[in-house]
Amino acid sequence: MEQKILVIGGTGKTGSRVAKNLSQLGHDVKIAGRKTNPAFDWENQKTYDAALKDMDRAYIVYYPDLAVPGSRDAIRTLTDKALEAGLDKVVLLSGKGESEAEACEDIVANSGLNYTLVRASWFNQNFSEGAFLEFILNGTVALPMPEAKIPFVDADDIAEVVTKVLMDDSYNGETVTVTGPRKMTFREAVETMAAEIGKEIHYQPISIEEFKDGMKAAGLPDSYIWLFSYLFEEVLGNPDNQVVSHDVQKVLGREAMDFKDYVAKTLTTDVWNREVLNN
Repeated sequence: MEQKILVIGGTGKTGSRVAKNLSQLGHDVKIAGRKTNPAFDWENQKTYDAALKDMDRAYIVYYPDLAVPGSRDAIRTLTDKALEAGLDKVVLLSGKGESEAEACEDIVANSGLNYTLVRASWFNQNFSEGAFLEFILNGTVALPMPEAKIPFVDADDIAEVVTKVLMDDSYNGETVTVTGPRKMTFREAVETMAAEIGKEIHYQPISIEEFKDGMKAAGLPDSYIWLFSYLFEEVLGNPDNQVVSHDVQKVLGREAMDFKDYVAKTLTTDVWNREVLNN
């Protein structure tokens, strides 16, 4: 049965993929963001009602991250308004190993709505659609936490899991943890990309302070610097965040995408070809 689905963050890494999946299934998808009509702005709670109006279900991605100050109040207000608007179910994208994100999960779980929580590890797409792309193009990936072993997960897998649990009520009340099938250090990830891409890319371990100084020198705002420092120090330093989950296989009936397969898939897009991107 066709349903009206709200995708908050529908132009982002997972939101755009979820919106596409739902549209292909025949659902009426409404993307909500600052540039949509009507506009949706997490920092302006007056925009929530118009986005939620007449919707049946919603996929919620909080920008920039559930760890930032203000997220709890925003999630609480959104879920209260969603219940008032008559939504039947929401799916919240959360972060694996983030205590602040788990506080937001509790708000959703106690909202009175049907819900599923999807906790994700770090995305493969950080190297192709996000913060680390420029490092790959420049040939040097300078990042802290060289000892961290991360079960990088593919955004396509996250989106497919979200699509499934959003529309399948047998997952109501559950927490699904999505990771890749194996753990990798940043060095191992970079070496895999270098071998598959066929270019020299080096991993340069640096301290957290050096990383902060680099972001500050690049003119990034203090809030951005704080967030990335938190994600490295608190999230990657959390042993729980370095555990492989098999929930992708449980939900989708197949293994999660391996990092090497992600690289091969991304090679077909030319995103790592600076000459192509500059033309």
